[in-house]
Amino acid sequence: MGLFDKLFGGGKKKVSKETVETRGVHMPDLNIPVDEKFTIHFKKNGGKFLYCDSFNEVSEALKNIIAENSWEGYPFFIMNEQLEAKFSREGIKFTVDSRQSDIFLTTCEHLVAQNGSILVCSNQLKEKKLHEVPDNVIVFATTSQLVETIGEGLKRIKKKYKKGIPANITTIKHFQPTAENSNDFLTYGSSSKHLYLLLLEDL
Repeated sequence: MGLFDKLFGGGKKKVSKETVETRGVHMPDLNIPVDEKFTIHFKKNGGKFLYCDSFNEVSEALKNIIAENSWEGYPFFIMNEQLEAKFSREGIKFTVDSRQSDIFLTTCEHLVAQNGSILVCSNQLKEKKLHEVPDNVIVFATTSQLVETIGEGLKRIKKKYKKGIPANITTIKHFQPTAENSNDFLTYGSSSKHLYLLLLEDL
């Protein structure tokens, strides 16, 4: 599959139009693989999904995002030194001051298939709330970070960080502002983001 297909097709796996679109919002989740379920809900939330087989494809996808939004020369807000080093060869300017940027480049803890949300914590946000970071968000994640539910994601966080569970755990769920998402639990009331997900296959 070419990059163009990944930009607009939402990944290499397909779910039939009839199966997805004919189900009501209150019906039980489809009995499908976790990656397909996440893709369905994530795209319904308004997110843009780019599946990548290699880091070279990640780099190419990022260049396409920058070109699509005319972000050439704009600084990216970043709070993760390892992530900055990983993307240091992409010709991106970085800043640690969120007030100087309209774009937030970050990792996440988990991708939640249940509702297509992005689970983050103080490892990504430090002490900031979601409304304090730029509205344009690019998340770099891997397929091994997919989980079925928020509860499973929280259990994995607890197991991974036995010496100290991170604070500021929240989800980014809404990628298009609507009247319904202003009071959503775990989102601190102001979480609508224009979000791209760069998903690298690592399984």
